[in-house]
Amino acid sequence: MNINSLHGLSVSLRDHARYRTRRVTTRRRSTAFSSRHGATTIERIYVINLDRAQERWSTVNRELSRIKEAAGQPLHTLARRFPAIDARHLQGPPPPEILEPTYTLAEQLLVDPHPRLTIDDAARATRIDMTPQEIAVALSHIHVWQLIAASDAPYTLVLEDDAYVTRTCMSVLDNAWSDIQASSRAGHPVDLLYLSYQETGQEAHPRRRTGQLLRRPTKGIWQLSGYVLSRAGARKLLDQMPAHGPIDLWINQQFDHLHVQMTDCPVIEQRPGIASSNSYSVMPVLAKVGVIRRETPQALQQCPTRDPVLVIGEPGTGLTTVATALSVLGLRCVSDLTTLPAHEMRALVRGSRRRIFDAYVNIGSLTPREVARIVSSTRVRLIMTTATAAESPSPFQEAWDHQRPQRRLLLPADDTDPWQTLARFFTCDYPTHPWPSQSEQGQRHVTTRSRADTSASGRPLAWDASPWIVQRAGWTGIMPKTSAAHASARQAGHTAITWHEGARLEDNHWYLREDTFPSNRALFRPGNVILPPRGPATLTLREEASKVRDLTGAAIASRSSFTYGTFGARLRVPAGSGLVTGLFLHRNGPRQEIDIEILGRDTTRMLVNVFYNPGIPGTKLEYGYRGTPTVIDLGFDASKTFHHYEIDWQPDYIRWRVDGATVHERVLWNPTPIPDQPLEFNVNLWSSESTEFAGPLDKQTLPAAMEIASLEADF
Repeated sequence: MNINSLHGLSVSLRDHARYRTRRVTTRRRSTAFSSRHGATTIERIYVINLDRAQERWSTVNRELSRIKEAAGQPLHTLARRFPAIDARHLQGPPPPEILEPTYTLAEQLLVDPHPRLTIDDAARATRIDMTPQEIAVALSHIHVWQLIAASDAPYTLVLEDDAYVTRTCMSVLDNAWSDIQASSRAGHPVDLLYLSYQETGQEAHPRRRTGQLLRRPTKGIWQLSGYVLSRAGARKLLDQMPAHGPIDLWINQQFDHLHVQMTDCPVIEQRPGIASSNSYSVMPVLAKVGVIRRETPQALQQCPTRDPVLVIGEPGTGLTTVATALSVLGLRCVSDLTTLPAHEMRALVRGSRRRIFDAYVNIGSLTPREVARIVSSTRVRLIMTTATAAESPSPFQEAWDHQRPQRRLLLPADDTDPWQTLARFFTCDYPTHPWPSQSEQGQRHVTTRSRADTSASGRPLAWDASPWIVQRAGWTGIMPKTSAAHASARQAGHTAITWHEGARLEDNHWYLREDTFPSNRALFRPGNVILPPRGPATLTLREEASKVRDLTGAAIASRSSFTYGTFGARLRVPAGSGLVTGLFLHRNGPRQEIDIEILGRDTTRMLVNVFYNPGIPGTKLEYGYRGTPTVIDLGFDASKTFHHYEIDWQPDYIRWRVDGATVHERVLWNPTPIPDQPLEFNVNLWSSESTEFAGPLDKQTLPAAMEIASLEADF
């Protein structure tokens, strides 16, 4: 794993300085390596390298060619490339005799203790599923161990392809190798030598040297970017199979079976500027149990092109899928419409930078003649979808012929690696997300809208900057016409789950949360939800210390996730600075959310909000710190009496209602696309870490209680 991307600016600058000066006073020959069999030396090097990252293999080879082994041969002559397992091509679970793709929070804490968490029954029962990236990394290392165990080399250096040799590496390794050979002669051979690592709990700044050449680990060790493994050590590891959990976590649990050493300080580092493509399975769990207290806004990736992208093709050739894929790449993509708004069409035809969108997919008004005209007069990129690679681009032949080959792309629906095809076309990094294979949506008719047609209620607050948010004065979004057939189909599939005061909260429909999230000052506890036989339920926020929070709150959530419907509750909210009452729909991976929030510091207003990230489930896009909040004046004090609050979420619009009256509406791209993935329904009471958002907490108002008379999910 590459941890550099998790550090701050000062660490990044330090790492770049180390990398630039790596050749200064670097020892050019190392006696720890030898191409001659029989000596107790490192006789082989394996570089774990993805097929789609051949340039990294070349870079590592150049690094190794600068250094020679004992007999004078360049180290790259000892190197062999191991084709890394690609997470994108994993199919089914890993072989059970090699890897179990789950582990527990307790195992994480054994290696990386946290002062706020205890290894207890709850931690032992909290199972964590490895991410595809973690599975692929684990399988890659295990397969290399199998090769080492079957080889005739006594020691092998294993490198990940983002590693580089520091200027002190060979001098440190040569000086330490005599100790390793002496230990071997004394009957205590070293099985594993860490050259690249980070100790658990270690700060980002460099560790001070102790003056020792080698030392045994006294705490947990992260990172397997560079290590020396003996043939006997590889066999010992394989004897402990199956592994379970991230491989650098699991290997810590094998230290009792191995003779492990580490250089006094890391002497192999990860090249700066290479963003990690790994997704860490423990992070969402640590957020839920309360270790992570604040959200850190992610840095958005750069748009892969400044030129408009036109995507054309016949129905059934994957147009909707390509639209989602372009959105995942960071393009503001409008798709599957009969026509564009007139001003957007004019901007596109004229090549104006006043365009709102970056990509236009399956737009009916972009006829073959219109596309040919745009291609011949403006600088655009053209993507053609087809059923197979053998199909011709007709009826868009004229536009295709006018476009330069390097600015056009044929993307067949049967492409075996469409992400690779798109990444090469845009010369961008290969995405880490799953390919979003989706059903074809087809072109939707669009109604003409004016400012008078839109809900003008509310005052926008500060919004996130995102490729999926439009911030343009006068823009009213896009409103497709919902067909009668679509409406009747939705009505025919009508289902509802409800709860009313005095009734039992059915376990098969609802559950009480026992977790938290970053920026929440409270830990949700089921005991703070009271369901009396008569009267409304109460959700209470109180002062109650736990290891991770000083407050406890309450939350009710649906067991199911829904795609579209009407979701409401009849509530009376508490007043008090710092308090937040939430009624919302939410998911992560990708993060999408539709909110109603009433802040206790002013219970005469309601905040509505949408967070949108594109992609199908499993797409790790979690951008958004503020979302797109708008404040609505209620015209009453929500803390005095009960009122009914409702989110009507449909494919083409979201309407927020209070007591049956629509108080706010959003349509496509006003300012975001409409969330389109299954969302969980929640109602909660909590306190925000952000005083800017909710005000400072007034503890005089605690305990505070929200009352609920009813809950409905109509979908």
